[in-house]
Amino acid sequence: MDRGFFINGRWEYPTGLDRFEIVNPANGEPVGTTLLADAAVVDRCVDAAEAVAASFALMPARTRADMLRKAATLIEERVDDMARLLTREQGKPVSDNIKEILFGCEVMRYYAEEAVRVGGSIRPASAPNIRNLVTYHPIGVVAAIVPWNYPIDLYCWKIGPALAAGCPIIVKSPHETPLAIAMVVDCLQEAGFPAGTIADIPGLGPVAGEALSSHPRIRALSATASIPAGQAIMRAAAGNMKRLCLELGGHAPFVVMEDADLEEAARAAHRRGFSNMGQICITVNRILVAAPVAREFADILASLTEETVIGDGLDPAIGYGPVQNAGVIARMDRHVADAVTKGGRVIAGGARATGSGFDDGLFYRPTVIADAPLDSLPMSEETFGPVMGMATFASDAEMLSIANSLEYGLAAYIFGGDLDRVWSLAERMEFGAVGVNVNDTSDLQAPFGGWKMSGFGRELGPEGLDTYLQPKHLKMRLRHSM
Repeated sequence: MDRGFFINGRWEYPTGLDRFEIVNPANGEPVGTTLLADAAVVDRCVDAAEAVAASFALMPARTRADMLRKAATLIEERVDDMARLLTREQGKPVSDNIKEILFGCEVMRYYAEEAVRVGGSIRPASAPNIRNLVTYHPIGVVAAIVPWNYPIDLYCWKIGPALAAGCPIIVKSPHETPLAIAMVVDCLQEAGFPAGTIADIPGLGPVAGEALSSHPRIRALSATASIPAGQAIMRAAAGNMKRLCLELGGHAPFVVMEDADLEEAARAAHRRGFSNMGQICITVNRILVAAPVAREFADILASLTEETVIGDGLDPAIGYGPVQNAGVIARMDRHVADAVTKGGRVIAGGARATGSGFDDGLFYRPTVIADAPLDSLPMSEETFGPVMGMATFASDAEMLSIANSLEYGLAAYIFGGDLDRVWSLAERMEFGAVGVNVNDTSDLQAPFGGWKMSGFGRELGPEGLDTYLQPKHLKMRLRHSM
């Protein structure tokens, strides 16, 4: 499959641009190629979006909502083929990709409903003959930068609210995993969205991403990226004071109190730490366990980790696949080596998987490092791979100090039996979301985003529309009033 660009309602395959080869991370076999957009391609997308922006903003919200629902239904009808293609380019097992895609459909339906709830209000005034009306309007042409780890899900997180609000959107889809996204774009087109309201252009961050971030006629941009990439986006966006929604990764602590159900907590940490091979912004990076139960918890987690079966995600019996690219492998090797050098102990995994079925792919054994020093890389820098470090704490105050010590603030988890205690601790953890006795912090109707260097702005929930709407105050004086 050779991908082009979707611009102004049609697929285009211009010559003279670079192409990127997409390979299956499970076996190194070619899957397809994609064109890589440059600044001139971005300009063409903006021209097409501006041409339709006014009419799209005036389109009845119900009409936009109907198209979002139709697109979601079309995606569901093709979910099996879409999931298998996504596995070939990204690596996650097919079953995980089906969940990802179906949740993306729910996001689109959610914002179809939110679209018709955008209203306004009449506010109190300072004089009896004054009326204050507050209304909300589409901000204009917007852009999005989507990562490769959950490409379809996060694609829907961005296009759903933008289209619901009435904003044409230009998406830089990930050049590593753009193929299944093309199937989503086809569904959006078939659902009836007017030409120009959606553009999809795979490209490199320093080229296409920079062009979107700095473009003077793009009014808002939503990006899921690393902290350095987010900082570059902010610098580029300053020229036209572009509104930003940035989710910039995390380094989630997983806290195990001494009265936690250790089996339950270990299974939760294992799943959240190694799902998608740890390539999740809310994955478990560092485990902080109460000293009295540390050995028992470590034994349970190590056993679960050693029993983890990895392999080609196209095999229905496999729950954990390869990592997506060689850069992830190199980073994990560096993190594990740093932790061991500083005194950490590998109690599970710790190396690439080798042998039949593994040698041609990017497979790494899920890894747990006990007694990991707090200044070691797994405990202080986002690994974005299947590596978890573990340290102990002796008091609630020490746990909070360690948990809150890093620049990251996206997600955290705490498991314990005393709900009053863990609730109190959760309220003092400096993160955009905290899971209490649960290993997932995302929910369709709740805002998702980070504190501190993990970014700002929110996706999901009613707050997800805020990036794409701007308020207007109409102040009127009545000539005659009671």
